[in-house]
Amino acid sequence: MESTGVIQSANLTRDLGQTMPVLVAEDNPVFQSMLRNMLTKWGYAAHVTPNGLEAWEAMQAADAPRLAVLDWMMPYMDGVEVCRRIRTAAREPYVYVLLLTARTESQDLVEGMEAGADDYLTKPFNAQELRVRLRAGRRILDLQQQLMEAREALRVQATHDALTGLLNRGRVLEILAAEIARSERELQPLAVLMVDLDRFKLINDTLGHMAGDAVLREAARRMQAATRQYDAPGRYGGEEFLIVLPGCGAREGYAQAERIREAYAGEAFTTGGESLAVTCSIGVSSRDACAAGDAERLIREADAALYAAKNQGRNRVVAFVAEEPSAESLALTKLARFSEA
Repeated sequence: MESTGVIQSANLTRDLGQTMPVLVAEDNPVFQSMLRNMLTKWGYAAHVTPNGLEAWEAMQAADAPRLAVLDWMMPYMDGVEVCRRIRTAAREPYVYVLLLTARTESQDLVEGMEAGADDYLTKPFNAQELRVRLRAGRRILDLQQQLMEAREALRVQATHDALTGLLNRGRVLEILAAEIARSERELQPLAVLMVDLDRFKLINDTLGHMAGDAVLREAARRMQAATRQYDAPGRYGGEEFLIVLPGCGAREGYAQAERIREAYAGEAFTTGGESLAVTCSIGVSSRDACAAGDAERLIREADAALYAAKNQGRNRVVAFVAEEPSAESLALTKLARFSEA
């Protein structure tokens, strides 16, 4: 246990900005109280733990603090080991660790930094110095948060359609490939829907492309509301959408398609103060269990079913059904196999 050192007093004012939680791992009750009071005065929310083991357990929470002040010598687990475990876990967002120690040997300090500490203070230390170092850590965490947000924005931009907010064509095809592999591995059904807005060109031609864009955005919103959280709706191109339905066979896929069709036909679209009757046609294809290479076949079958829905009058769902081979074609197939043998 490190109990050496006295924290010098100073006239301290509250830091500006939002209250930020700080994990404090300190086994000395006097230091616990002093750190808690100082952090509270500076505008931080102090979460104090009496030993390293409890500190490590606190860091497992989803909302764990991103700033940590760890005493080096503590019962059950020292601060260096806590720091080492935090770095091994490599969690995001990043945790900024400030190590408190009475050790002054350079080798000790090297050990602490190599364990992953971002900074350290030797006891006794000045309260103002602790405050400044915490403020520096907070700036680093703020910069990292900005980088994470920028990275997420780029990811969304690369995988989502800018107009509708749905997955873009490339991403929805990647998900289809992944779900086909899962279906093949787990012998689970998979369905694919091809959705097309009926007579969409007429909307663009009569009301303009701005109205057409508004209709596409509303169509995407209704589509997302009518699908399950783990379904994958994406804009395939123009006014055509592709939806991947994991765990759905032919019957479930057809029922899901009907829900989407009704979500369009059941309530008029409104754009530019005008009320529009917008409907869609949907083609369904499915497998009880997929095989490698099924992505292209599923899309081709759903597309064929979609065109059948259009030819049958639009505003309807058609499921693809493979034609039964005739007796003549079966005989020719058997004859060909016999000849090859």
